[in-house]
Amino acid sequence: MTGTRNEAVRNAWLERAIKAIPAGCRILDAGAGEQRHKVLCDHLVYVAQDFGQYDGDGDHTGLQTGSWDQSALDIVGDITDIAEPDASFDAILCTEVLEHLPDPISAIREFSRLLRKDGILILTAPFSSLSHFSPYHYYTGFNKSFYEVHLAANNFRILELNANGNFFEYLAQELRRITSISGKYSNDSPTRIERYFLRVILKMLGRFSSKDHGSSELLCYGYHVLGKKQ
Repeated sequence: MTGTRNEAVRNAWLERAIKAIPAGCRILDAGAGEQRHKVLCDHLVYVAQDFGQYDGDGDHTGLQTGSWDQSALDIVGDITDIAEPDASFDAILCTEVLEHLPDPISAIREFSRLLRKDGILILTAPFSSLSHFSPYHYYTGFNKSFYEVHLAANNFRILELNANGNFFEYLAQELRRITSISGKYSNDSPTRIERYFLRVILKMLGRFSSKDHGSSELLCYGYHVLGKKQ
């Protein structure tokens, strides 16, 4: 259904990118959180890093998870200053993390230091996002130019830079939140006739999305980026 495949598409791309890394390589999951992608790294030497301060409740504003278990991290510390030698990883995974960093460019610089020559960087981040994990949410998202400029400046060649979703898919995703958001922030909910018109609008957005030819340049869920250290 239109507006429901953000995470599924991202996870499929991540699985493909991670599985393409040769067996035995050492991979850093930077900003690993609860290490949800560790299961994809069975063929690799997996190292999980995170700052380890988010507890699921945050400051109780925006979208929170309610619980968050980071008890199995290998490295707890600042993502911009990771206690590992230069060129000590064959690959780095950093997914849906950049928006939670006060200085994401410094993190990219640190990834460049940690990767060996020809090492692989796997990045995803939202193009736009609602406040989540607050107070650890510093940016609403990252567009195509961010990666083109800052990866090149830190000795990465971009192998893939793919938009996930498009303008119509994004609008549909947010419309599907109407009931929960209105209930929380206005103590109200759509009426029966309003729910009917929401379904009509979602169907319209699905039609537009099926005919899309480039609206991701305006808005999308986010970008999937594969880079190689030069």
